[in-house]
Amino acid sequence: MLTGSGISSESGLPTFRGVGGLWRTHKVEELASPAGFAADPHLVWTWYNERRAAHLRAQPSPAHEAIAALEERFERFAVATQNVDGLHLRAGSRTVYEVHGSLREARCTGCAARMALDAPLPLDAIVHACGGSWRPDIVWFGEALPQDVWKKARAAAEDADLIVVVGTSGLVNPAAALATHFGRHAVRVEVNPEPTVFTPHAELSIRATASAVLPHVV
Repeated sequence: MLTGSGISSESGLPTFRGVGGLWRTHKVEELASPAGFAADPHLVWTWYNERRAAHLRAQPSPAHEAIAALEERFERFAVATQNVDGLHLRAGSRTVYEVHGSLREARCTGCAARMALDAPLPLDAIVHACGGSWRPDIVWFGEALPQDVWKKARAAAEDADLIVVVGTSGLVNPAAALATHFGRHAVRVEVNPEPTVFTPHAELSIRATASAVLPHVV
């Protein structure tokens, strides 16, 4: 299973560019890149504190719950997700590869210490005792995916008999390559209300939301 922001939008979470107004007045590089963080960490944390608060308010959708239920019925089952909201885990999924990281934690740029983000990070607490800075533990533009998680997701795709692609445009690589390249020997099914870049690779495309389809599959 490969999921993207579309499945989380069914939980009321806006897609990547939809939270708050900062995207309308700032370039993406200012809010989601190492250079942007170095230039204005207060601005970046204002944005991510808002996103994290939205994640904590959201509840898993029927699609998240259906995916967790499907895992109980198969010996081999994994979810690779581009989402950083943790909703798959909250729905009960166990084998989840968060290839873009997670907003549940921050990590230090200096010593690699980690800290749970159960509440917004105070803007006066960005600097860590070691002299580094706390940053969200997610993959920013220009950064490599976490290699341990990526290797597991890639192996699952290469071993898959069936890959269901849910709520993703197929534009974001290398995550999209799990279905288009590494999973090319599997039967591939797309669940998305609109045609996507992935559509030509799918043996079956279902034009509906995941919450309208996956509970019926269960």
